Amino acid sequence: MGKLVFISLVIAALSALLGERFVNFRKRTLASRELVQNHLPNCVELKNLDFGAEDITILKDGLAFISTGLKYPGMPSAHASDIIGKIYTIDMKNPRMKPVELRMPRNFDLESFNPHGISVFVDPSDDAIYLFVVNHPQHKTQIELFKYVDDRSLEYLKTIKHELLHSVNDLVAVGVDSFYATNDHYFTHEILKGLVEPLLAQPWANVVYYSPEEVKVVSEGYYMANGINISPDKKHIYVVDLFDHNVHVLERKEDNALVSMKTVHVGSLCDNVEVEPETGDLWLGCHPNVWKLFVPDPKAPAGSEVIKIQNIHSDKPVVTQVYADDGHVLIGSSVAATYGGKLLIGTVFHKALCCDLK
Repeated sequence: MGKLVFISLVIAALSALLGERFVNFRKRTLASRELVQNHLPNCVELKNLDFGAEDITILKDGLAFISTGLKYPGMPSAHASDIIGKIYTIDMKNPRMKPVELRMPRNFDLESFNPHGISVFVDPSDDAIYLFVVNHPQHKTQIELFKYVDDRSLEYLKTIKHELLHSVNDLVAVGVDSFYATNDHYFTHEILKGLVEPLLAQPWANVVYYSPEEVKVVSEGYYMANGINISPDKKHIYVVDLFDHNVHVLERKEDNALVSMKTVHVGSLCDNVEVEPETGDLWLGCHPNVWKLFVPDPKAPAGSEVIKIQNIHSDKPVVTQVYADDGHVLIGSSVAATYGGKLLIGTVFHKALCCDLK
């Protein structure tokens, strides 16, 4: 009888714990949030990007790089056999705004290409353009380094793997072969990573610095470290914590360590972050209700949101919602990047838009 009572108490305690964790997870995903439409004028769907545009980055001369075809665990595209990872460019100065698919080198395994976050580094010594791509072949993690040869092709340079780079979401290049990267999960096993970790909701994610000479964890304590980028003066790193609804501002040290300066609350589950080189403004593609991504409903799809942060280093940063859609136009926005009065909005697996800024 005593053993039965003990077992019953254990089951009740576990049920209560799981119930509390489930409620907490729903709160972090903003499951009850209802979105008010806030559209921009002249939004046009970009051609060829039928399987998302998970990350976009734009150079000072208006050349935009786009990663598409991500198969991310838990998303509808995770096991789609017809989706192929690709890299596109767009000349933002060309009114046609036509995405151009880059030819991948023959010595690269294109069949397993599963591109996630991207970053571009322009070598100041010769203006050579290096493209860093987070790749998840067989849902593992490695970094691919390419050189942009011309307006049609990439040259494959090398693949970077390291035990500290075990679940990379995004990265920001700071040299021809060095970068900061976010690990969005602590575990590597798919079940632990996709089910147990979200329910536990512990700040175990981190940021890693990589160079051929040194690899080290430089910042910790994130619930889901996601997008990462750098200030125009290269003195600060911005890290988006998706499940904590914050953007972290970190100061770079001479040894490449990062020191936390402040956090800015954004009120949404933001994904990637882009930085305007002239103003230093941050642009974030956000998920207003991530619960709808995990539990899709065709009648109530996951929406999209673009948030802009101005004067982030001041005592009173200005956080503004620039765009919002309930999912009937754009599902699951992951990135927002601007150039010349135009705004590109990408998604994890849906499509991409180009809108005029007001």
